[in-house]
Amino acid sequence: MGRYFRAAITEEKNGVVTIQIGFGEPAQNSLIVRDAVAEIASLNLAGGQGIKINGPASLPVMVAIAHAVVHLFGFVACYDPKLDKYVVAVSHDPSHKAGDLID
Repeated sequence: MGRYFRAAITEEKNGVVTIQIGFGEPAQNSLIVRDAVAEIASLNLAGGQGIKINGPASLPVMVAIAHAVVHLFGFVACYDPKLDKYVVAVSHDPSHKAGDLID
């Protein structure tokens, strides 16, 4: 488990993986980004149709996470609590476009 950032798989269903992310001990982004990348790598994600990400992250952390998973999955979606849905942020899958909403 990361010191400054945490990530865990919470669900795997129909080729879509859901992960929960969050901060650990307070630190600067320079440390948190390194920890976040290591945490994502430790999940040993095999890839699939898509990945849904839920939890808080700074912009540099989210860019690092997206970079770590974007070529493993057809789409990357992030949870938006205001919409109570996941918003597709990046997609290589023609059935999911950037901006699409997923339950």
